[in-house]
Amino acid sequence: MAEVEIGQHCDVEHCGQLDFLPFICDGCSKVFCLVHRNRDSHGCVEVTVSTDHEKSEGSTHYPCTYKGCSDKELVQVLCPFCAKHFCFRYRHQSDHECDKLEAPKPRMSATQQLVKEIVDSKKSVPPSKARKGAKNSETAAKVALMKLKLHALGDKSLPQSERVYFQVFLPKDGKDKSKPIFFCKKWSIGKAVDYAASLASLKNDNNRATAKKLRVCHPETGHALPLDSTVETWLSSPENALYNGGNIIIEYLDNDCSSVEDTNSYLN
Repeated sequence: MAEVEIGQHCDVEHCGQLDFLPFICDGCSKVFCLVHRNRDSHGCVEVTVSTDHEKSEGSTHYPCTYKGCSDKELVQVLCPFCAKHFCFRYRHQSDHECDKLEAPKPRMSATQQLVKEIVDSKKSVPPSKARKGAKNSETAAKVALMKLKLHALGDKSLPQSERVYFQVFLPKDGKDKSKPIFFCKKWSIGKAVDYAASLASLKNDNNRATAKKLRVCHPETGHALPLDSTVETWLSSPENALYNGGNIIIEYLDNDCSSVEDTNSYLN
């Protein structure tokens, strides 16, 4: 009596397992055993097509041109000076070492003039009082620094030697009064603004010409710090220095406004 074969053999090469209840792939319509029933396990052509499609879609992303950076953005972020594309991390001129950094000379002149005005505004203060106020601010910052290190938000991958801690006082119309945040001392003020805005969920329209701009303001003078200066520059400034562990103010300013009024209303 002839033997009756029930079931079907697996279509995977070198398998050929006879399965009484075989599986039919809904992608390639071939027959497979229990072991090779998944698309990945039998190299289904549908999986290959899907992968190729995903790769083709990925080509619409815009890669960062900064050396050593592999980040991509869904939208173009072009530097207005060198016309190259960068990710949000390196969009500022100073951050991507723009070869046109010295091109906007009128802007640099305005920055230098603003720094001079900030310095000159404090010259009318008697020397003894100015030194006393600076000493008190520095001492208070050292005490506050210990507390800030316990609760501050920031990029944990930053080396401790590059971290600078501030109590950041937020715009008056927001729900939070302040947040402890640490930054990299090598960052530009513009990058520090963007980073604080992301942590505090602040609307940031600094790329829009007509919108109010988020600016970092000095906690004593109220003057907005130049966006292209660095955090480290202000830590070592001979006049109106910022202190590690001290305060800074972030506020929305009109384009023709260069300072906030009554800094005490933020700090108290």
